[in-house]
Amino acid sequence: MPLKQWQILKRTWQAMHKSETHQSKPIVIVGGGPVGAVLALSLQQQGIPFTMLEARQQGASHQDKRALALSYGSRLILEKLNVWHTVEASATAINAIHISQRGGLGRTKLTAAEHQLPAIGYVVSYGAPTKALDAVLDTSSVIYGAEATHIQPSSEVSTVTFMQDEAVQVLSAALLVIADGGRSLNDIEGIQKETKEYGHDALVTKVISELPHNNIAYERFTPEGPMALLPNGQSKDSHDFSLVWTGLQANIHAVSGLDDLTFLEQLHKTFGDRVGKFLSVEKRMCFPLKLSTLNPATAPHLVVIGNAAQTMHPVAGQGFNVGMRDAWTLADLIINTPASTLGSAEMLKHYTQQRKRDTRGGLLFTDLLVNVFSNDLIGVASLRGAGLGMLDLFKPAKNFLVGKMSFGK
Repeated sequence: MPLKQWQILKRTWQAMHKSETHQSKPIVIVGGGPVGAVLALSLQQQGIPFTMLEARQQGASHQDKRALALSYGSRLILEKLNVWHTVEASATAINAIHISQRGGLGRTKLTAAEHQLPAIGYVVSYGAPTKALDAVLDTSSVIYGAEATHIQPSSEVSTVTFMQDEAVQVLSAALLVIADGGRSLNDIEGIQKETKEYGHDALVTKVISELPHNNIAYERFTPEGPMALLPNGQSKDSHDFSLVWTGLQANIHAVSGLDDLTFLEQLHKTFGDRVGKFLSVEKRMCFPLKLSTLNPATAPHLVVIGNAAQTMHPVAGQGFNVGMRDAWTLADLIINTPASTLGSAEMLKHYTQQRKRDTRGGLLFTDLLVNVFSNDLIGVASLRGAGLGMLDLFKPAKNFLVGKMSFGK
């Protein structure tokens, strides 16, 4: 869309809806995390006006050390936005993924070299992409400390009510994008959430191993649930790993409450000896696991993206990267949509069609892995082992797996 059209649209909306507490904007993004910021920066680079609401204060998430598994496809998005070089400075490359099951034969190994990639993925802190994106975003388009309290779609506009400095404010938009992880999704008219509870929790922490990580990530399937060790130190000689350990809630909470020495011994017993013994562990955190999706993820003049639209099991590291692709696809659609049809049913239908295969495929893919690899039925372990062994020999299947993890294909 030509920049002049966007400028005319912005002035028209502001003239129609002038008031001290109620303003109108062409595009409002609720949520300034990496997914919302990718969308915002994509629009900014094309000269398209937007307003982004972020509940936290400016820079509050920059020191967030939570580990993210960033796919190669997400790296390409950040490269196109000219921020990857900043993120890369603190990223740990994943050059190989070792997949195995406890107590059974069969394993497979995926390597970047085999698939002509510089890396299969990267481990970064949550704060790294957020800081890099924030550094180049126009802060005059971002309202910090703005907590959304109510969302209302309608046939002409969607509105968001938010609190800032104890004052209630309202913004109307031709297109309202929800990208806040789902915090503002309560009772939006026309949108229903479907949730499958796994009855499992995930324990996340950082550990140091006896042997260096050599830029290898490990996916270890056990009857209780999958666990992942992600290399999280830039040098291949680093011994630092981020751990994601999933299982029944009672079991995970019991493990979480162990003293450090007993915890490390139990981790070694469960994971095995591929990186030697575990020497130390940092603070442990637990959160419940579920699969959830919105039906639909759109309403008149409103679209939900990222974890707000779909929540997946962390196995295979799909959730965050699906959200990045949501943002990139939506940005491209906005750029190529006439101002007069912004937020229209036709536009939102196009978005849903473009994202359907990736999002549904990611949900089914992660759910299948959990169901197949997290049970102890008689004979299943042997079948799993045979499947992993065949996968290691069957290149088209490995290509599919790497393509799914990297690009959602």
